Amino acid sequence: MKVHAAIAQALRDNGVEVLFGLIGDANLYMVDSFVRDCGGRFISSANEAGATLMALGYSNVKDGLGVASVTHGAAVTNTLTALVHGVKARVPMLLLIGDTAVADRENFQNTPQRDHIVATGAGFEQLRAPATIAQDVATCIRRAFVERRPIVLNIPVEYQWLDTGYEKAPWKPVDTRFTVPESEDLDNAIGIIAAARRPVVLAGRGAISPEARAAVLRFARRIEAPMATTLQAKDLFRGEDFDLGICGTLSQPAVIDRLVEADCIIAFGASLTPYTLSHGAFAKGKRFVQVDHDPAQFGRYMTPDVGVLGDVARTADLFVQWLDAAEIDGAKARDETLAATLAAASPWDGMAEPSPDEPVDMPRAIWLLERAFPRDRTVVTDGGRFLTEPWKNLRVPDPRQFLITLAFGSIGLGMGHAIGAALARPDAPVLHVTGDGGFVLGGLAEFNTAVRHKLDVVTVICNDGAYGAEHIQFRNKNMDPELSVFEWPDFAKVADALGGQGFSVTTFGDLKRAIAAIEARDRPILIDMKFDPDAMPPLP
Repeated sequence: MKVHAAIAQALRDNGVEVLFGLIGDANLYMVDSFVRDCGGRFISSANEAGATLMALGYSNVKDGLGVASVTHGAAVTNTLTALVHGVKARVPMLLLIGDTAVADRENFQNTPQRDHIVATGAGFEQLRAPATIAQDVATCIRRAFVERRPIVLNIPVEYQWLDTGYEKAPWKPVDTRFTVPESEDLDNAIGIIAAARRPVVLAGRGAISPEARAAVLRFARRIEAPMATTLQAKDLFRGEDFDLGICGTLSQPAVIDRLVEADCIIAFGASLTPYTLSHGAFAKGKRFVQVDHDPAQFGRYMTPDVGVLGDVARTADLFVQWLDAAEIDGAKARDETLAATLAAASPWDGMAEPSPDEPVDMPRAIWLLERAFPRDRTVVTDGGRFLTEPWKNLRVPDPRQFLITLAFGSIGLGMGHAIGAALARPDAPVLHVTGDGGFVLGGLAEFNTAVRHKLDVVTVICNDGAYGAEHIQFRNKNMDPELSVFEWPDFAKVADALGGQGFSVTTFGDLKRAIAAIEARDRPILIDMKFDPDAMPPLP
């Protein structure tokens, strides 16, 4: 077998079905073999950054491994921002990169690729020899899952047409769930939980597996406490009794008093960021029990009264066992008053149906999109000052179908994630919400990728004609914001030219016509909603 074919086969032997990327002289034969010989699917992007983001989006939604491949030199350096995001977001992913021939020292695309990759925080592996392909690919996949970050496999171009023996050697995952040994921390956690009279159970991204969700719910019912989530675990308890929704700066007004008055928060798989604790407002007068399988999370943002290291599901069930054994009563914090408050609460209270000629505003635009878009959806948000309303009020059926792309604080990463999400869940349409600056920076290049691959993606641009964060800063200093303001092209016409269907929206009548088109969509749609830069909702 040729080396390029062996690499493709190693990917398929490890269950890789979709490969994102751009082809060049260092990876084109491998990609061709992946498609022709191995029956895989190749999603060609417009930019290497986009390909890397697609693989990250795929990993997030699929709970599997997103894989991308690019050639050498500038192709590699184009992936760096996306890799940093993947590291900070702790997303497992595999990137296969070509490298210039070792003997070709003066190749104009030669660059120290290992140095570039390591600087992002991603893991680096060198293909050691043609005979080690199966083992090296398996090592990369194991590291990606165990280390929860992108791993990059560097493949010299001169290997491609060498002959090699190939023996299947896929990575085999094992049960990595921790047990929770008896300890002083466990005893102290039980004591704090037993003494709490107004507890709240908080779940983060580390508690969104079906097993963890079920166990945390059992625990919350046992101690008779309401539940809340971090933004990253949005809608985990949707439909359950006594669901408070998001805890933090994005909490709905109806639940803020209950979160402030709580005397104990028991957090599962949540890192307790300042945003989750509403910049300290939700931390006052409370004791904290934090459960996580990662010891690095304890004290990362705040120091809990007790940190319990262990698997979330097993720890929640162990708490229940100890409370039952000690015959400790529940806190009775699930009272009729709270039930009535939650039953009556709605983010749309007082929202008036807009008339067709009214100019669009963010709250009511998101209200209409929430009502009209299919219930089983994936929501992907880019970065920008428009985020408050989408984050608070666009619902998803599962937290894995809610993607935030701001781990690195960069705009322009949304469209790549949206395409990856569409491949991971082809049965669920993707609602991609972005700003005008983010769309121009990253979405414009890849919108046609969604068109070419016939993906079910609807992009909504919250277009305030400005770089919003900078506009705010100028206004806050009573300065002229002219430098932050842009006259963009007509994005609706651009979408049409790229093979999609575009709508320019200035009034609610325009928006309702665009929403009607969503129901009959047969290609990617772009809805360009134009807002006054001085009338945007504040950031949370």
